[in-house]
Amino acid sequence: MSAIDVSGLTVRYGDVLALDDVSLSVESGRVTGLIGMNGSGKSTLFKTIIGLVRPTAGQVRLEGADPGSARRRGLIGYVPQSEDVDWTFPVSVRDVVMMGRYGHQGVLRRARAADKDAVGEALERVELTDLADRQIGQLSGGQRKRAFVARGIAQGAGILLLDEPFAGVDKRSEATIVRLLRELAASGCTVLVSTHDLHALPSLADEAVLLLRRVLFHGSVDEALEPGNLARAFGLESDADQEETP
Repeated sequence: MSAIDVSGLTVRYGDVLALDDVSLSVESGRVTGLIGMNGSGKSTLFKTIIGLVRPTAGQVRLEGADPGSARRRGLIGYVPQSEDVDWTFPVSVRDVVMMGRYGHQGVLRRARAADKDAVGEALERVELTDLADRQIGQLSGGQRKRAFVARGIAQGAGILLLDEPFAGVDKRSEATIVRLLRELAASGCTVLVSTHDLHALPSLADEAVLLLRRVLFHGSVDEALEPGNLARAFGLESDADQEETP
């Protein structure tokens, strides 16, 4: 069974077609890069996979479960784009990471020793232990992304989705995130990451998906980065070229 199984997914926002009959299968223990220009549907696909957007048609299964069940069971972690987060909210870095443990706690959300240990270990892995008590908005862009990766690690999610984790981050944070994602995949986690950073893709991903409202390509990173495939994904083909494409 695939860890992520998307079948015939179509999403419309009124008259706008955001996703068009998208089908995608991602196996466990792999890092898959999701590539496409702005407006190609990457964020919509992520939000539909985690159940924040209801599809017009099609379905999503995460380790065999629907998105709502997967979220309640803590199967899926999500690192959103920076603009989707209120960085003025008065929570510390430790608080953000502890949110990943909510599914392991009771209704009162009292942190137990196991929760504190998991948070401490996650903070250490993303190299943010010294900044654990700082308000989340006071961190740099790269540190903020690392904090949300730590939340997914503390959660113990078997599937991790990251929406543009390298946007606005420094080289140290990028290298740290790439290393962590490779380590998580090696331990059996399934990672789906959207990125514009094509230079980092070969060291990051096992495979790549090119998206332009529909899946144009799913396969090896080397083939995905071929100029012809990138031209299709970024809308650079001429009308004649598109007509000739089988």
